[in-house]
This record gives sequence, C-alpha cells and structure tokens, in this order.
Amino acid sequence: MEDIPADWGRCVVTIGVFDGVHRGHAQLINAATAAATERGIPSVLMTFDPHPTEVVRPGAHPPQLTTLTRRAELAEELGIDVFCVMPFTPELMSRTPKDFAHEVLVEYLHAAVVVVGDNFTFGRKAAGDVPRLAELGQRFGFEVEAISLFGEHAVTFSSTYIRSCVAAGDVESAAEALGRPHRVEGVIVHGEKRGRDLGFPTANVAPPMYSAIPADGVYAAWFTVLGQAPVAGQVEPGQRYQAAVSVGTNPTFSGRTRTVEAFVLDKSADLYGQHVAVDFVSRIRGMEPFANVDDLIAEMNRDVEKTRVILDAADS
Repeated sequence: MEDIPADWGRCVVTIGVFDGVHRGHAQLINAATAAATERGIPSVLMTFDPHPTEVVRPGAHPPQLTTLTRRAELAEELGIDVFCVMPFTPELMSRTPKDFAHEVLVEYLHAAVVVVGDNFTFGRKAAGDVPRLAELGQRFGFEVEAISLFGEHAVTFSSTYIRSCVAAGDVESAAEALGRPHRVEGVIVHGEKRGRDLGFPTANVAPPMYSAIPADGVYAAWFTVLGQAPVAGQVEPGQRYQAAVSVGTNPTFSGRTRTVEAFVLDKSADLYGQHVAVDFVSRIRGMEPFANVDDLIAEMNRDVEKTRVILDAADS
C-alpha cells in the first residue's frame, strides 16, 4: 500500500463495500460530500476488493450487484472526488481496530472526517464498531459521523436485501432500493443461435464471475453498448434500446447452460465482443418449456409486445 503524497492534505472519507451503491449508500455519500464541501477538502470513497466475505470465508463470495468500474461511475455521479479501492487481504483483515484507524485512515488517507453506517465494523474479527472508531478519532484527530441506513416500508435498503430481490426475480423491488434498475454487464459471445433461427436474434451476454443474475424468466430491459467502440449495424454505443431478455437454460430445447440473452427490439447489429449493459426493469414471466416451437414463437411475440408496453410506460 503506497502512501498518498503529503501534499494531498486532509479529506473526508466514507468507508464500505458499497456493492450496488444503493439508496442507503447514497445517504453516506451525500453526508461525506456535504462535509467535504463545508470544509473545502476532497471527498474519498474507500471500497474493498475482493469482497471481504471471500477472504473471511473463501468460496462464499456473494453475488455482485455492481462492478468496480460501475461503482466508481455511480460514486462520481453522487459527487465523490476520489474513488479508492483497498485490496482486502488476510493482512488487512488481521489489523487491530487501532492499527486500521492509524495506518489506513490517518497515515494513508489523512482523514479529517470519517463517515460510516451506524452498523459499521472494522479490524480483526470485526472488533471495532462506531463507538470505538469515535474513540480512535479523538485520539488520532479525525471526526466520525455515523448515519442510519435509509429504508421504507419497514425494510432497510441493504445490498443483502437487494440480492434477495434479484435472486427472486423481483427486479422492481431491487430497482426501488437501488434508485435505478439492476444492471448486469458482460461481453457478447457466440451462443447456440437458436433465437436467430426462430426470428428473434439474441445477444448472448457473458457477465463477470459472481454477477447477481435475476431468477430465470423473461424480462423487459434496457440494452446499452458501453464505451465508444464502433458497432456494425443500427445500434449506437451509449444509446439505450428496448430489449426482451431471457434468463435461463432454454428448457424447450433441454438446455443445461444458464444464459442471459437479449433480443434488442427493432435494431440489428454485429455485437460480438462488445461490452454491454442490461438494465432489468420488469419480469414478464417465468421460464417454462413449450410443447412445440410454434407455441414458443407465439409466446415470444407476446413477450416482445409486453416489453414495448412496459418500457414505453417507463420512459414516459
């Protein structure tokens, strides 16, 4: 871990995994940026990679709601000046709360204010909590601001809650807690090409490891090609398009591999190798086998029309 240069000065730091950068996280970030503006110093968001759970219990990495790149984009949109990724290692995990506060918050980040959730824990065996952090702040010269996480309808907006919504296919509730539709990113790869044979050519999205994929089913979603790379066809990078998205194993064809396949409405393009985003808006139906191909095609046509209605309403 290299030190930030001495001329960096003091800053306001908010700490957490921030997977999802959901509405609860936005409260922490808003508090941090407000404190930074008031003092005329930078705001810093410090997150961890890999997810701490993977280090504490190898093989138990939770489904990931956002990539690090996406987290950085969302943090910037909320006004954060510096996005800092701290490698979460066994060595970091073994630090005492005192050592973490002194070495990371004081010597490395030069924190003047530390903004955390009221359930924040840190240090070896999570021995540190907010009162301990405040005590260390008095000792080392930084203020501590603890924020209660935001929630509605007796539900606290948390990454765990959002993951459960996504796993159940309830992308509407996930979007309410996130403040935007749940996104799955990935690279377009070659698939079985059955959709093309059926008249519905799909883009087969290969997401990164640990991505939080919604439950099997058909969804209305927004489809975007990320970056500035040219695309051969009608689809423009950065432009959002309507898409009917199938998640599952294609049971009509006895498929075994779970895929995310997007049929972009009214557009065609050579998308292989493109980095894309699928923003899930609403679940249309579950995944089910059909007795024959004609029945499947008829249902796919209905899926497309439902997708138009849902996304036209969402965009109005």
